[in-house]
Amino acid sequence: MAGGRPFRPMGSIRAFFTYRVFISASFTLLSLAALSALLSSSNSDSSSSSAASFAAAAVRRRTYLSALESDPLRTRLDLIRRQAADHAALVAAYAAFARRQKLDASRQLTVFEDLSASLSSLASRLDSLSSDEDSLRPIEKETKDRVKFARQLVAESKESFDTQLKIQKLRDTIFAVHEQLHRAKKLRDLSGRIAAGSTPKSLHCLAMRLMEDHIAHPESYRPPSFPAAEFSNPDLFHYAIFSDNIIAVSVVINSAIKNAAEPWKHVFHVITDPMYLSAMQVWFTKRPPTAGAHVEVRSVAEFGFLNSSYSPVVRQIEEGKRDVALLEHLRFYLPEIFPKLRRIVYLEDDVVVQKDLAPLWRVDLDERVNGAVETCFGGFRRYRRYLNFSHSAVKEQFNPRACAWAYGVNVFDLDAWRTAQCTEQFHRYQSLNADGLLWNPGSVLPAGLISFYTTTKPLDKSWHVMGLGYNPSISPEEIRNAAVIHFNGNMKPWLDVAMNQYKHLWTKYVDTEMEFLPLCNFGL
Repeated sequence: MAGGRPFRPMGSIRAFFTYRVFISASFTLLSLAALSALLSSSNSDSSSSSAASFAAAAVRRRTYLSALESDPLRTRLDLIRRQAADHAALVAAYAAFARRQKLDASRQLTVFEDLSASLSSLASRLDSLSSDEDSLRPIEKETKDRVKFARQLVAESKESFDTQLKIQKLRDTIFAVHEQLHRAKKLRDLSGRIAAGSTPKSLHCLAMRLMEDHIAHPESYRPPSFPAAEFSNPDLFHYAIFSDNIIAVSVVINSAIKNAAEPWKHVFHVITDPMYLSAMQVWFTKRPPTAGAHVEVRSVAEFGFLNSSYSPVVRQIEEGKRDVALLEHLRFYLPEIFPKLRRIVYLEDDVVVQKDLAPLWRVDLDERVNGAVETCFGGFRRYRRYLNFSHSAVKEQFNPRACAWAYGVNVFDLDAWRTAQCTEQFHRYQSLNADGLLWNPGSVLPAGLISFYTTTKPLDKSWHVMGLGYNPSISPEEIRNAAVIHFNGNMKPWLDVAMNQYKHLWTKYVDTEMEFLPLCNFGL
């Protein structure tokens, strides 16, 4: 009994699980059978629909073929109409392209437009034409002739149109390259102006060293109570230099003295910014001019007449209308700065003197004010390049083809200047140019061209050879024969961007014995 009790429950459990397996298997078989029936029905439906589509297409084809067989004239008419419509669209496309390209062959464009309209009209006539052999034959011939003509016209014009398309693409490419070149030139000019206008570290160091020595030993650099008589002696050779570049001024003076036949007759008047006055005085005290030449150093602040009530330049600077240096415009006040002198030579600080300049005092200016080297050649560098001749104040008073000249080496007859009232002329036009419409206010040359119009005497070109600051192609012979060479341009000889083939012409006049130069790392 005890061994038979557990046997009965096991038998019932097995029977229960066997029954459940049987039921699950039955349901699975039923599901598979239903799925198979569903798939077979869907396949039969799709097959039947595909078969129906093919059958419909076959019926349409048979109907179309039977229609062709039953009405061949209608078929010909349909083909002719399609040809006319297709060629009308093709010719219209060529006409639109010709119109868009603005071709010079206007006659060809008219032919395209007329032919397209004719073919379109022909296609419209074919739509309303009856299926009659007699009426179909002439219009079929007309259509074939026009289609043939359209094909010939397209074939002949295709090469021309392709050429025009290539020309247009080339023009677009040239325009894009021109724009890139224009942007590159603007960036180049901006970089050049920044390089030329900035103060190199070595020049800044030199000025600071000189000013430091002036502060440490003020008693050594006290100016004389009375200026030397030589500074106002009209029988000597006087030069005016306006600059705050100490080493550049020293090169100008050294080169002029070393090439002078009688250096003791040469007097150099250096006028600088008040900030650099002390440094300039220290330099020429420590390194005075040799061979008896004379140097006078003054500050622009000493000239009381340079105020806003007298000078429009000072007025415009004080009003914030001009971002220019007053030193650049001192050249227009030479008679006021040197009231006792009769003639003076103006030198810029980026020149080097290679010959004796004393003969400049013997040049006959024919009672004119300014002696200068002209720069025009052919139609280039004439007044129209520097002045705005669309403005009535310029157009009515000046000749656009008048020859321009250059600053750098200029002989001024101060007596003739006072008589011609050139400073008053400068003031009048400087006031008119307050808004910068007459000339570029950043340039001094246009103001000089206006101030000394018809009062300038051309000098021989050997007195002043320009371009050593931008032109690498100046002939060595021209440089050797020049009395003065001018490093005008952005590549100044004291900058790292200076042209190596010319730099030695400047560095050989640098006073390398000045004790502060090695301390400021001048790469000479």
